[in-house]
Amino acid sequence: MSKYHAIRTEVDGIVFDSKKEAARWSELTLLQKHGEIRNLERQVKYTITINNVLICRYYADFRYEDCKLGNEVVVEDVKGIKNGSAYSMFRIKKKLMRAVYGIEILET
Repeated sequence: MSKYHAIRTEVDGIVFDSKKEAARWSELTLLQKHGEIRNLERQVKYTITINNVLICRYYADFRYEDCKLGNEVVVEDVKGIKNGSAYSMFRIKKKLMRAVYGIEILET
């Protein structure tokens, strides 16, 4: 069990960091099956570099194309408790993703 009581959970042979993330995966796979989203990926790595200096890496929980939004790419991160040092670091990375890639991370 993690610091915030998240329980690692396995779905479809994939181990997720929390029940909430596993449940979201199940929802997204169902949406993909019904053609509402496509190209669903998990743990997508983004390298954040500024002026040729590696600042950090961000791993998105999920990335997919939303068919209802003209195949707009959605980068999504599942969040449970929104406090503490881990969430503070996420907020910084979220701002860096917007500044470097023009990507607005969807928190679920």
